[in-house]
Amino acid sequence: MQNRNSLRVFVVDDEKVIAQSLAVLLRQSGFLAESFINPLEALTEAASTPPDLLISDVMMPEMSGVELAIKLRAFHPDCKILLFSGQAATADLLRAAREQGHDFELLLKPVHPADLLAAIKRVVPPENAEE
Repeated sequence: MQNRNSLRVFVVDDEKVIAQSLAVLLRQSGFLAESFINPLEALTEAASTPPDLLISDVMMPEMSGVELAIKLRAFHPDCKILLFSGQAATADLLRAAREQGHDFELLLKPVHPADLLAAIKRVVPPENAEE
């Protein structure tokens, strides 16, 4: 991965306003961020231009964020993952993923911008996200 100015981030949420707002926040913070409202579109785009970081809602109609993260990691294992959700069913999905050897950090919705940026610093090593 590169420094923050070239760190490619995919933001996926079926709520368009949330996906776009988080992508704008990340671009203003120096990241190359793209928003998607459909996880299948994000997965298709990732096949040709994989992200360094995926930030995704967990509960979406087409595919869960957990499933998206697992599929993305299958062909891009170095991709860092941050998931967020406001729903109780998320715990079961994360538990099932952990049983399969996948451990993802979870943020609660609504995601405060400072919390999101702090979480990115936790999952992306400092040498890969220089200020």
